[in-house]
Amino acid sequence: MSKSARTKASSKASQKPLLAPLHGDAPLAERRASGKQLRNDVPRESHGKWSRSEDFPGAVEIVMQTNKGRQAHLVPLRLARMSASPFAFYRGAAAVMAHDLAPTGVTGIQSVICGDAHLNNFGLYGTPQRDVVFDLNDFDETVIGPWEWDLKRLTASVNLAARENGMNRRERDAAVRRCSAGYRTNMDRLQSMGVLETWYLHAYPGRDTPLGQIDAKSSAVAQKAVKKAAMQTNLTLLSKVAEKQKGQDWRFREDPPVLTRVDAKTREAVIDSLQFYATTLSRDRQFMLTRYRVADVAHRVVGVGSVGTRAYLVLLFGNGDGDPLFLQVKEAIVPALSPFVKRLGNEFSHEGRRVVAGQHALQASTDVMLGWTQIGTLPFFVRQMKNMKGSIPIEWLSGSSFNFYAFGCGALLARAHARTTDAALIAGYCGKSAVLDDAMALWAEAYANQTVLDHAALVDAVKDDRHVQAFVDNTTPQLLT
Repeated sequence: MSKSARTKASSKASQKPLLAPLHGDAPLAERRASGKQLRNDVPRESHGKWSRSEDFPGAVEIVMQTNKGRQAHLVPLRLARMSASPFAFYRGAAAVMAHDLAPTGVTGIQSVICGDAHLNNFGLYGTPQRDVVFDLNDFDETVIGPWEWDLKRLTASVNLAARENGMNRRERDAAVRRCSAGYRTNMDRLQSMGVLETWYLHAYPGRDTPLGQIDAKSSAVAQKAVKKAAMQTNLTLLSKVAEKQKGQDWRFREDPPVLTRVDAKTREAVIDSLQFYATTLSRDRQFMLTRYRVADVAHRVVGVGSVGTRAYLVLLFGNGDGDPLFLQVKEAIVPALSPFVKRLGNEFSHEGRRVVAGQHALQASTDVMLGWTQIGTLPFFVRQMKNMKGSIPIEWLSGSSFNFYAFGCGALLARAHARTTDAALIAGYCGKSAVLDDAMALWAEAYANQTVLDHAALVDAVKDDRHVQAFVDNTTPQLLT
């Protein structure tokens, strides 16, 4: 990274605030009333009415457009993973939904939003204190935008996941209503909390919450997931992906197409990018990073929507062979919602820095190694690859446990939004009745129906491409994780 590029990327020139002051000294009741008045312009019932715009460019066309700039040899794998199911398609089609959300009515209340708040983007990870918590855990698409867009993406994902779990229309409607109710009731609770108190809140899976008791089945699933996540450390990953031969340093074991070696030029560029990355960390963490040395670099394919972007895995060692650290250096691309929102602030001028800023804003605790950098002209962000990370296996959930999970994700989304906007405004708009919940159930069913059709259209397109079809035929469940 050139000196001029580094100077530009790290510029701290004066600028307007990302979000203007929301209410000054206005009392809570007055702010809540202001939120309630927004229903006059955008009735809560209106969120349940949706049909695709006539000028929509086409779902397959949008997906193919988002392949531009990605590594061409991995595009077939991306399409194969998206072809696996309607929910898999949905996970990789944030850009499709961005086009669908843009024409919908919004309240005008802005927040830092995830931009991709589907069920699989909530998960477990370790705090700096080494507690396992549950929270949003993917911020590639984060922007400042309407809070409703996150809630709509989440509720539609609940409907799609419910379908994959064999739930009927009544059952999936109930699950979506629980998700919306989780958001609405937690926002109602958060509006009365102190600002700093809201920022201190963490979600510990398997425990009762202020919003209700956890059922026995959900608690058992959560506790099992927490135990598994606690074992997902740098040391346990080492033996799975790397090896050390006699007289040599540790090296990654190739597992194409997921884990592959990089050439010497790429290796040098990735290692060099860590020098600037270090400057984006706090001073104490810079000191910590100097204790490590790089052993190897590889390319590792992750996710569904991210396939084809450049994602490198760096193996470092600190205090001997028993002290590994895996850093993921992941390309940060332009977010899907970018054409439809206003870009504000220096944090959002570099895509890697945007991701880091969004994660710090929305997560209760963030990875101590989270930072950003650049390789050539491409922006990246950096994080630990294994930080006690895990997930709740939603494919195992049904009935009350599925509904509890949907409720919890909705509640966590509300807490994330409340960190950067006025909860009283949103709470006033949402209200205490089930009106919004009913509207979200209608919305989610309609959008899931459309996603099923979009997925079928992609599958047909893939069948017309023999090269891509070869990946589909050879894709295993392991490649879809």
